Amino acid sequence: MDILAHNRIAWDAQVERRNRWTIPVSAEEIDAARQGRWDIVLTPTKPVPRSWFGELDLSRVLCLASGGGQQAPLLAAAGATVTVLDNSPRQLDQDALVAREHGLPITTVLGDMAHLEVFRDESFDLIVHPVSNCFVPDVQPVWTEAFRVLRPGGTLLAGFNNPIVYVFDQDLLERSKRLEVRHPLPYSDALSLTADEAAARLSAGWPLEFSHTLESLIGGQMQAGFVLTGMYEDSNPSEDADPLNTFTPTSIATRARKPTGG
Repeated sequence: MDILAHNRIAWDAQVERRNRWTIPVSAEEIDAARQGRWDIVLTPTKPVPRSWFGELDLSRVLCLASGGGQQAPLLAAAGATVTVLDNSPRQLDQDALVAREHGLPITTVLGDMAHLEVFRDESFDLIVHPVSNCFVPDVQPVWTEAFRVLRPGGTLLAGFNNPIVYVFDQDLLERSKRLEVRHPLPYSDALSLTADEAAARLSAGWPLEFSHTLESLIGGQMQAGFVLTGMYEDSNPSEDADPLNTFTPTSIATRARKPTGG
């Protein structure tokens, strides 16, 4: 199966369905960001600490697998020159639309988060990578490429799912809000489901998801060469959210720095 192609089509469809992660920021939010009042998220609800960003004015930012017209427009309005790379053309359209309407310095690039050959070494000062690496089967190339395209002293801000969410039967959660342990980790929509369940997910047009171990999510950044300098956890305790949020944080954000010396 061509996972990249399937997930591209699936996320294009999510734009049509107005998934919350496909709805661009408002004109009011852009105006506020131009005046220094802005927040972005890497995880469902908790704003990223402003101290994690450093000076944005004139900085070169890569929003990695971050289409949808949310993070990139606010960072551009705050003074950064922003490039957005995403696998979904329709998600990139959301960023391009906001950029045109508000005269923002945003470049959109269609591509794979694990393959950044289009960018030269040390092209960016900051990478913003919200929860999205659950849509690729191997996360290590994402960290390795992020390290390569960051300048020495640059920063990677990343969000990702807590692997524990994939232990449970997601179909049962959606039907009855019941938690039932079912899957060993690491989880894969392509391998962990029955043939009928996988076929139903594909026919419904949902993106294919994959869990990753904490060793690969956190240790993988260090293996790529990063030094971790910050971390927090987040949950999504809304009425429609997974009931697992009642018991444990379901996502994690990290701040990592590329060292300046060898």
